[in-house]
Amino acid sequence: MVEGKINEIHGWAAKKRGLQVEPWSYKPRPLGEHDVEIKIEYSGICGSDLHTLKEEWGPTYFPAIVGHEIVGKVITKGEKVTHLKEGDLVGVGAQVLACLKDSCHACSHDLDPHCDKGVFTYNSKYADGAQTQGGYAEAVRVDASYALKLPEKIDPVHAAPLMCAGVTVFAPMLRKGVKKGDRVGVIGIGGLGHLAIQFAHGLGAEVTAYSHSPDKREQCMKLGATNFVDTSNKEQVEANRHKLDYLFITSNSKSNQYNEFISWMDFEGQVVLLAIPEGHMKFAPFEFIRSEVAITGSMIGGVNVLKKTLDFAAKHGISPIIEKYPIDKVNEALQHMEAGKARYRIVLTH
Repeated sequence: MVEGKINEIHGWAAKKRGLQVEPWSYKPRPLGEHDVEIKIEYSGICGSDLHTLKEEWGPTYFPAIVGHEIVGKVITKGEKVTHLKEGDLVGVGAQVLACLKDSCHACSHDLDPHCDKGVFTYNSKYADGAQTQGGYAEAVRVDASYALKLPEKIDPVHAAPLMCAGVTVFAPMLRKGVKKGDRVGVIGIGGLGHLAIQFAHGLGAEVTAYSHSPDKREQCMKLGATNFVDTSNKEQVEANRHKLDYLFITSNSKSNQYNEFISWMDFEGQVVLLAIPEGHMKFAPFEFIRSEVAITGSMIGGVNVLKKTLDFAAKHGISPIIEKYPIDKVNEALQHMEAGKARYRIVLTH
C-alpha cells in the first residue's frame, strides 16, 4: 500500500441541506494499488451540485463536498498504475469507479455509469462503506481508470466543464450516430446547450438553436448554429416544424411542452433528454404513432466515451464559455449559478 501525500483533505462541505458550504476536512480512504491522488487545480460547478446540495434528487450524505468536473495533477499513484505518472495533468468526471469487465452488460456497452458496481464522484459510497467526496477540495483520490490525461491542446481551466457537461451532450450524439448533414436541434442555450451546439457542429450537423432569449442568437451562430429559433415567436416556431432528426433538450423544460417538441421533429426523429423536467412528462400518445418520433434520455458517459469527448474537443477546438471564481468565493459562485446568471459554466480556481 502506497502512502498518499495529503492524508487530511481540506475542502468546502455542506453540513445540511441548502446552498451553503463551509471549510471542512476529512481523512480519505487508503490509496489503493490502482488509485491516484490528485492535487486539484480547477473544479467546475455543475447543476447536479446544486440539486445534490438541495436534496432535490434524493437524500444527501452530509457532510458533503460536491464537484465532479475536476482538473489537477497526479501527486501519488498506486503500485499497479502504469498509464499515469506523477505530474500528469488529468481530469475526473462524475464517476470514479466501475468494474469495467467485458462480462458486465453495462461496461461492455460503454455504459459504465449504469454498472452495478459503479461509484459516483460524490454522494456515493464504495463497497467498504466509505463515502465519496468531490472536487470543492484541495485533493481527491480515485481509481486511475477514471483519471484521464488531458490533451495538450485543451486549456486546463476549460477542461473542467468538459468532464461532465461536455460528455453529457456528446455521449448521446456518439451513440445515436449523429453525422454530417443531420438536422440537430438544441433547446436551452446554457451550460449544456452551448457545448451541444459546438459538438453537433463538429460532427458536421446542421444545428438549430432554440431559445426564448433572442439576444443569444449572435452567440449561437458563432458557436456553430446554422439557424436560430426564438421560441417566444410563434411564426418562427411554426416555420420550423417537422425539420429535425434529433432534438437535444438541455434545459429543465416544462412537463407539458413535449407535444410541442415532437411537432418539431421529422418522421422517426429522436428527442433526447439531458435535463430532468419537474414532475411527470405529459404528452398525447397518439403523437408517437402519427409522427413515429422517439423520446429517449442519456446519463453522462462512460470512461471510453469521456476519452473520445476530450480528443474530439481538442481536435475541433471546442471550449466552454466560463466564469472563474476563487475557491474561497464558492458560496458566491453557487448563488450566482442558482440565480441563473452564469454564462455559461463556472470554474473554481484552487
